[in-house]
Amino acid sequence: MGYDIERFVGYVNEGLLCSICRDVLEDPLQAPCEHAFCTACIHGWLVHHSNCPEDRQMIDVALLRPLYRYMKNDLNRLQLHCKNRDNGCEMVCSLESIDRHERECEYSQIPCSNAGCTVQIERRNLDSHLAVCEYRSRECPNGCGYTILSAEDTQHNCVAELRTELELLRSEMICRVEEAKHEMESRLDSQRRHMVQKESILQNEIEELKSQMSRMMSDVRSLMAAERQHRQELEQAELEKREL
Repeated sequence: MGYDIERFVGYVNEGLLCSICRDVLEDPLQAPCEHAFCTACIHGWLVHHSNCPEDRQMIDVALLRPLYRYMKNDLNRLQLHCKNRDNGCEMVCSLESIDRHERECEYSQIPCSNAGCTVQIERRNLDSHLAVCEYRSRECPNGCGYTILSAEDTQHNCVAELRTELELLRSEMICRVEEAKHEMESRLDSQRRHMVQKESILQNEIEELKSQMSRMMSDVRSLMAAERQHRQELEQAELEKREL
């Protein structure tokens, strides 16, 4: 549906009216035959029809296009009253900026922000309503620190509330201690496995070093024996040389 033409100040060009609802175009689309419609209107029309409601030419939703720029500019420049005019708002602004104004309008009906309250009230009166709203929350006047609703005043018991809060804190603390305990045990197990693995690796390296040392000592003994043999052979050769 479009904007009610009665809200507009001055003359509105016929070409800026929806061909279906006959109100001023809202979120407009244009058919190939150049007739313009509100998006919601033409989509609803094409559910049951396949032609233009003005000249009966065949159209398809895929052929719909945005409004020509010059028409869009003319549309945006139209001046109209705020929808809250009947509530006292006297604002008149362009169609291009009307949505922004109405979102912030002091005369708009908005819901109370207190949980459980169903009252709809003008934005300008919200603060005064919140001051007396039966669903407003406040801190307990007896000093327990608990936030209560006015409607719960007669049922509020500081001792019971504090006892409940204490039990919740105790349960939360126990859970956190258990979580910390499990985490520490998990870390210790991980470190223990890492140390055992590291010890095994070091033990293997030590055994390998011992094996290498044993081979080296065997090689040294073999070299020393060969040296003695070589020295004996040299001494024998020297004796034979002297005898000759």
